[in-house]
Amino acid sequence: MYYVELCQSQQCLEAIIELRYSVLREPWGQSKESAKDDLESNSIHAFIKHNTEIIACGRLQNNGDGIGQVRYMAIDQDFQRKGLGKLILKCLEAEAKKIKLKKLELQARENACEFYKACGYSLEEKTFLLWDLIQHYKMSKLI
Repeated sequence: MYYVELCQSQQCLEAIIELRYSVLREPWGQSKESAKDDLESNSIHAFIKHNTEIIACGRLQNNGDGIGQVRYMAIDQDFQRKGLGKLILKCLEAEAKKIKLKKLELQARENACEFYKACGYSLEEKTFLLWDLIQHYKMSKLI
């Protein structure tokens, strides 16, 4: 059984950023710096551990006007397709409700669109091509 936790320390955040890097950046030759941004300290970070290793994570940021954004969803390759992404997303949605957000948006990679649709997100538009390689789509959900 897996449990979602909220990050409460710098050490935890560093481990989350390491997972983001290994899943979302390193396979495309990108820098570790690209796995984080200036909003880390103002965001809510959810994660799941297996033994002592963080194996799944996601972030919620408040973009203002009742709109939040889900970012940096990453699941260790050995633990994909086990429902961990849904657990992380449900936790972030619950946290969004606690801070009175009304809508969540995200930029989904093309290969993740079906996952987000299954979680109740609607496809809004084709947006950008990350690193000239990975097509993204804006998706949203009223919560």
